[in-house]
Amino acid sequence: MSALRKWLLTGLLVIVPGVITAWVLHWIVTTLDQTLQILPNAWHPDRLLGFHVPGFGVLLTLAILLIVGAVASNFAGRKLVQWGDALVHRIPVVRSIYSSVKQVSDTLFSESGNAFRTAVLVQWPREGVWTIAFITGSPGGEISSYLRDEFVSVYVPTTPNPTGGYFVMVRKSECVELDMSVDTALKYIVSMGVVSPAAPASLPSNK
Repeated sequence: MSALRKWLLTGLLVIVPGVITAWVLHWIVTTLDQTLQILPNAWHPDRLLGFHVPGFGVLLTLAILLIVGAVASNFAGRKLVQWGDALVHRIPVVRSIYSSVKQVSDTLFSESGNAFRTAVLVQWPREGVWTIAFITGSPGGEISSYLRDEFVSVYVPTTPNPTGGYFVMVRKSECVELDMSVDTALKYIVSMGVVSPAAPASLPSNK
């Protein structure tokens, strides 16, 4: 029985990562393939080739992003984007949703932004218990007037699903900045601590 149990666990360790990876890739490709619906029927790859080839939606999405980015990078494109923003801000309800999403996307994807660029250690949910969080910015506006010390805004992700979490403001002096990439920190969180990040070369190993 011990041998059968060992073989079963070994088989799971080999198959589960591959199956989950294939499922995620299939979901991404299938979702992006829906963008092919914007093409005229005469230009649809399935119609031209006579059979379905998954992945054309990914190429179309990348092409659209590159074209929109190239157009929006010049003077005329920026003016067109500004005109569109002004038009959306005149529509009730839509403007509140659009402005909130735009602020978040500008913060996350801007090259000059610092959101989700730094992983830190914070004491959460109580003193003496540590977890990994990501700096998203600094408190501003009315909130900053109530915080006497220097605070930072951090996102504390849950595990194993880091898309859910908590937004908290903590003293900057109580954050321990980590010398690891955000990707490495996310792997550590998703694996629930199983995949330990390598120690920086500058730090001596404890023996």
